[in-house]
Amino acid sequence: MGKRQSRPWIVSDELWSLIEPLLPEPRPKQVEGRPRVPDRQALCGILFVLHTGIQWEYLPQELGFGSGMTCWRRLAAWNEAGVWDQLHQLLLNKLRSKNQLDWSRAVIDSSHVRAGPQGPKSGPSPVDRARPGSKHHIITDGQGIPLAVSLTGGNRNDVTQLLPLLDKIPPVAGRVGRPRRRPDALLADRGYDHDKYRRLLWQRGIRPVIAQRSQPHGSGLGIFRYVVERTISWLHGFRRLRIRWKRRDDIHEAFFGLAVCLITHRHVQRFC
Repeated sequence: MGKRQSRPWIVSDELWSLIEPLLPEPRPKQVEGRPRVPDRQALCGILFVLHTGIQWEYLPQELGFGSGMTCWRRLAAWNEAGVWDQLHQLLLNKLRSKNQLDWSRAVIDSSHVRAGPQGPKSGPSPVDRARPGSKHHIITDGQGIPLAVSLTGGNRNDVTQLLPLLDKIPPVAGRVGRPRRRPDALLADRGYDHDKYRRLLWQRGIRPVIAQRSQPHGSGLGIFRYVVERTISWLHGFRRLRIRWKRRDDIHEAFFGLAVCLITHRHVQRFC
């Protein structure tokens, strides 16, 4: 994905030009007080927490990003306004306008992360029932570009998120004709092996390519499925996503959606 930046939490002019029009208008101040921290600086503080995994209250004030609580409020407000979903669709439109989305196949997978306090969308870990955890579900195109993500409890079966993830793929425009939101084929590992879902995929015009259980390893899907595992590795490169520290699921989902936008934006910089 290119050379690692020395300070990846600094928002570039290019990225800010995409995000700024999507931000909701701030509410008028009820009482006089300190001037409002600029949105761009608050976004840098949010990215600092996402990249480093630091706790909100320990956000260094000398960086000029405002307090951790200020950044937390902006993240919650922007997530509630759907900023990250809008930004993700905008980036996907840019990629499709340059014919850089591989719709010939999509790849789906999930990863388990430990949850500190148990809360909504968390559940017993499949490997240690005493520890709560959550699952990151993701579907990508044939190159590993994220198309949709979701968060569930750690005890949810992967196959239950197959259709919801397909439905979450936004209608991607950027070319003449109807927006596209369905791949030609869907690749998955044994966790998605179920005849019911194969039939449902065929009904949607999607060819299922799913490894079968009780069959010897070496299905050959690994040469195509590695892209989603690589994308999951990129997501876990953001330290805030490696462990779910907060009880509130919307804040973790906000970090999740922002990380997906950053990964997609890297592909835009590369291809467009």
